[in-house]
Amino acid sequence: MRRVRIAFAILVVGAAGAAASFAIPAIGAGSSSSKTVTIKVTATEFKFALSRRSVPTGTTVVFKITNKGKIEHDFKVNGKKTRLLKPGQSTTLKIVFRKKGKFGYVCTVKGHAAIGMKGTFAVGVKAPPITSTQTTTTTATTTTATTTTTPTTCTTPSTTVNVSMLEYRFVLDKSSVAAGCIQFVIKNDGQVVHNFALSGIKEGATLSPGATETWAVQLSAGSKNYTCTVPFHDSFGMNGSLTVT
Repeated sequence: MRRVRIAFAILVVGAAGAAASFAIPAIGAGSSSSKTVTIKVTATEFKFALSRRSVPTGTTVVFKITNKGKIEHDFKVNGKKTRLLKPGQSTTLKIVFRKKGKFGYVCTVKGHAAIGMKGTFAVGVKAPPITSTQTTTTTATTTTATTTTTPTTCTTPSTTVNVSMLEYRFVLDKSSVAAGCIQFVIKNDGQVVHNFALSGIKEGATLSPGATETWAVQLSAGSKNYTCTVPFHDSFGMNGSLTVT
């Protein structure tokens, strides 16, 4: 009887060991490396178009962003942001989405998100529908009687006007000047490209952030309109008038 008990105990221990040897590989069988997905992001005025707006939890996403607009844009999602992209430029942004949820994406250039450059990217959940927001802007037009002249450049300025360009406005240190040779010292104090143009008189160069230029023109009496000719900047408020007496 004793021999039977010993044999039975050995059989039980052996069976338990065999079960454990099969259980160990099963623990690692459920783990796998995260899947990598490439998503194309197209930036234009003023929206983003994504080739895909949702992925499973644990996915590594490579966002390939291309600026097909006419002005500079960037792309920010889940705390990571691209550099500022000039028209035609592309870049990539690699992010591992480990948590389930909805993540907002946006263009961080001032004013762009407010007029449509934003959305929601879904991880492990259904992406929300795209909503189209149409903004209607009413522009007041003022007609001012001016004397038609043929402005020319000049080299001996009698007055200097300092112009600061920001998003999206001009700051001039003078609102009125006496007729004559007027020098304009222009600086881009903003974060995107701008230029300063006297309508029908002189169009300045497109300046990158921090850049400056200086030019002078002969101005006769009247109201001289100025604007930024970078697409859409004038509609954001980059315009005004200088009084020449």
